[in-house]
Amino acid sequence: MTATQDAPHTSPQPAAPAAPLDVEALVDRIDAGHRLTADEAVAVLGAPDADTFRIVAAASRLREKHFGRTVKVNYLVSLKTGLCPENCTYCSQRLGTAAEILKYTWLKPEEAVKQASMGIAGGASRVCMVASGTGPTDRDVDRVTGMIDQLKEQHPDVEVCACLGELKDGQAEKLKAAGVDAYNHNINTAESHYESICTSHTYQSRVDTVQRAGAAGLSSCSGLIAGMGESDEQLVEAVFALRDLDSDSIPVNFLMPFDGTPLEGHWELTPLQCLRILAMVRLACPDKELRIAGGREMHLRSLQSVGLQVANSIFLGDYLTSEGQDAEADLQMIADAGYTVLGAEKREQAADSGAEPGGCCGGSTAACGDAADEAGVDASAEGRASATKPELRRRGAGTAEPANA
Repeated sequence: MTATQDAPHTSPQPAAPAAPLDVEALVDRIDAGHRLTADEAVAVLGAPDADTFRIVAAASRLREKHFGRTVKVNYLVSLKTGLCPENCTYCSQRLGTAAEILKYTWLKPEEAVKQASMGIAGGASRVCMVASGTGPTDRDVDRVTGMIDQLKEQHPDVEVCACLGELKDGQAEKLKAAGVDAYNHNINTAESHYESICTSHTYQSRVDTVQRAGAAGLSSCSGLIAGMGESDEQLVEAVFALRDLDSDSIPVNFLMPFDGTPLEGHWELTPLQCLRILAMVRLACPDKELRIAGGREMHLRSLQSVGLQVANSIFLGDYLTSEGQDAEADLQMIADAGYTVLGAEKREQAADSGAEPGGCCGGSTAACGDAADEAGVDASAEGRASATKPELRRRGAGTAEPANA
């Protein structure tokens, strides 16, 4: 008998189950200076649905430490919609889109300022000025800086975030000199997943613009879109890239697959998954502004206010090419959850002193960035709660109809 024959037969042993995620202890370590690891982040995303509220509750400690119980309200003005030469699969404004969206070229400066003022009256402390397209010409930058001059003259304390696409040399500096506070350019997804969603430009070109804006002294606003077929590992890769880029503000969009786009009918997220994604971003970037952006109404649904336990920022009302939840309902949701709109006390004091009040006008807003209206929802997934397709925006900027009221 050979040595092999003499050896006792043993069956392969199953791998030991992973230890349950001790998220409370993890938050303690993060609060003491620990940086979330990729394995820990994947564990958060893969946690059982039953553990989700425990994860959110633990992560909320970091949110409250750095941001208290305030919610920053952002308002978007879509300066130019549609007509984009890029082929991003998620976007209703892409080259050759069959989505029945509004398409218009540049708003007049007075109309842009009027739209922005609606958001400010509704409580927005930041206005996002967004234009579709690959990137601005120098003439386009001059056009936008003129709008910002007028806006800042009327509302000197408002933050302005510009989102105009890829920047060329000198353009970020010109925007900064005009009073722009931040620049948005989303990386959207992991570098390893990027060619699956876009081939007309590269992931690196997006990173270059984020870095160019930061080098000019603009606050970095860069985020992602979840639900485009990426793995949990790729979602973590994207969030960690944003952490490495030191993005000050991170908008998290949830894909809304508009009819007429290549991702039409693509639906893979649940409300509890969305909460775990938000919690993971908070754990990875504990002191950064985390914004629930496009798709929150359709993907978080009745759990939108739970998302505020880890996110400290939202967009109010409508999105770039789709209608969102009524703006008054957004503000009521914030109040009902026990939060206050950032800057509300200052505005109330100004109103009491006889200054122009900043009451809610229910203005139309959108998710900051070229990925904001990339979110959508389709009711085709088995076992999902019923959801409607995104309502295309037919009001506000670029129309004769008043903004979301």
